[in-house]
Amino acid sequence: MKVPLSELRALVRDALQRAGANPPMAEATARALVLAEAQGIGSHGLSRVSQYATHLRNGRVDGQAMPRVAGERGGAVQIDAGCGLAFAACELAVREAIARTKSHGVAFAGVTNSHHAGVIVDHLRAVADAGLVGIALANSPAAMPAAGGKHPIFGTNPVAAVFPRRTGDALMIDLSLSEVARGKVMVAAKKGEPIPLGWALDAKGNPTIDAKAALEGSMLPIGAVTSTKGAMLALIVELLVTAVIGAQFGFEASSFFVDEGNRPRIGQAFIVVDPGALAGRDGYLDRIEALISEMLKDEGVRLPGARREALRRQAEAEGVEVAEAVLASLRAS
Repeated sequence: MKVPLSELRALVRDALQRAGANPPMAEATARALVLAEAQGIGSHGLSRVSQYATHLRNGRVDGQAMPRVAGERGGAVQIDAGCGLAFAACELAVREAIARTKSHGVAFAGVTNSHHAGVIVDHLRAVADAGLVGIALANSPAAMPAAGGKHPIFGTNPVAAVFPRRTGDALMIDLSLSEVARGKVMVAAKKGEPIPLGWALDAKGNPTIDAKAALEGSMLPIGAVTSTKGAMLALIVELLVTAVIGAQFGFEASSFFVDEGNRPRIGQAFIVVDPGALAGRDGYLDRIEALISEMLKDEGVRLPGARREALRRQAEAEGVEVAEAVLASLRAS
C-alpha cells in the first residue's frame, strides 16, 4: 500500500524511540531512512530500522548520546557522535562546515565515535542548498582487503560529492569503493544464486562465485581484477576518516549485520568549499553548465542524482509502496 512520507517518518521515529533512542536521534534517523526509501534505496531505508533498533537495545548504540563539538580550529571541526546513531551527528557536522565555509572559504568537519551513516550524499543536500560544493567520506566495518591482501581491513568506504547549479537539481554523486554493493551479494545468497567472479573472496582469500562464501570472506575493491586503484582509494578514505579525525579503523569495528558486537566508533568526513572564494560564483556556475551541456550531447547520458530526485518528488506527492508486513514490523519494533 502507498504510505505518505510523513506517516513513515513517524513510524520510524516511534520505533527507534521505543528501542531507546532520544527524540533528536530518532527524528534525524527517521528523516534519513525515509528519504532513502523515497529515492528507491531500500537497502538504506526501512530495512535498517530493525537493525538500528537491535543495536540500540543491545548497547551497540548509546540511545541517549547527544553529538557535540569536541575540537575546533578555524575551518576544521571535530564532532563526537558519542556512540549514538550517526545522523544527528552528521547534521551537526554539516551545519558547522557550512558556517565555517562562509567565514574561511573551505571547511573540514569530521565525525568520530559514529555508526552507519546511510546514504552518504544525502548529508550534502544542505551544502548544495547553501550554494556550496561538498564532498563526503565514510568508513565502515571491514569488508575489503588491502591491495594484494586477502583478509578484510577496509570498509566499502563510500565517497560522495554534490555540485549545485544555477537552475536545476544539483549533481549528486555517490559510490562505494567495492566492486559491487554488499547488498547484491546478500540477495544472491538468499536466492541461492552464484555471483560473478571478481566480486569477492572467500574466508581463505580465494576468489569465489559462492555468494554465501563471499559473505563470510571479503568484498573486492573496484578494479581489483586489473589494478590496485580501488584499494588505494579505500586506503585514502580510511585514513582521512580515522587517523585524521580520531575514529576507529574498519577492522576494529564489528559488522553492522550482526546483533552483538562492539560499538563501531567509525568516522565520517565532510569537506565544504565556497566556489565564490576561487573561480567566483558566476564563473563556477557557468563552468558547471558548460560541462553539463557537453555531457548531454550524447544520447543516453543521465546526470548523477537525476533518477533519485525524480523518485523523491514522486514519493513526496504520492507516498511510497510499503508491504503490510513491513508496516506491521515497524509498529511492533
